[in-house]
Amino acid sequence: MTKVRYPTMTFVMGQVSATGWEKYMLSADVKELDLQSLLADNANIPGFTYIPDYINASQAEQLLLTIDQQIWSTQLKRKVQHYGYKYDYKKRLLDPSMNLGTLPNWAQDIAQKFYLEGLTEKIPDQAIVNEYQPGQGIANHIDCVPCFGNTIISLSLGGTCVMEFTHAKTKEKIPVLLMPRSIIIRQGAARYEWQHGIVPRKTDKYQGREFVRDRRVSLTFRKVRLSEQSD
Repeated sequence: MTKVRYPTMTFVMGQVSATGWEKYMLSADVKELDLQSLLADNANIPGFTYIPDYINASQAEQLLLTIDQQIWSTQLKRKVQHYGYKYDYKKRLLDPSMNLGTLPNWAQDIAQKFYLEGLTEKIPDQAIVNEYQPGQGIANHIDCVPCFGNTIISLSLGGTCVMEFTHAKTKEKIPVLLMPRSIIIRQGAARYEWQHGIVPRKTDKYQGREFVRDRRVSLTFRKVRLSEQSD
């Protein structure tokens, strides 16, 4: 069962309450989409949680400004920033020698917020920032199992895109529309049994609508298992 969580309430597919709905402002694109319909596609991903408008527009703008003042790595086809620990994409591993120190204050604030709101059982100590220009994507993958814990949270900034989830065994595919300022939480099966990826293209089609991609920046927060040897 897929849940739609808000800072002060939880909406569950098939049990959506309207209480307080008028007080919770969604972004313009989400308003034009039926929320139930938006989530219908990913209702079959156990352990997947979607939270729209997790931060407001002003916070998103300030966060992007802060991120763009940092140094981007250009080793990949897309630009990235590593915090806490650097991840080796080629070897798909992470070890203590890759420790970069504590998260910067702006990232630590977000990690602490996740923890205080009960979205993760432990405070994330690793973050990767990815920039996706229109036409860029990322291959289907499951985040390194021995490297990171059970909960992985991603925050979307900037543009909209469709992320495709593919079950590792059945190959079932489920598209998920990632709206600006939303977060997705992957735990359990969503974390370990479903691959996720972004097709490199400049437009996405979702529920009969076309979304033209713009620059999108994602922040992914994880808890490194090496720091405690168990999770």
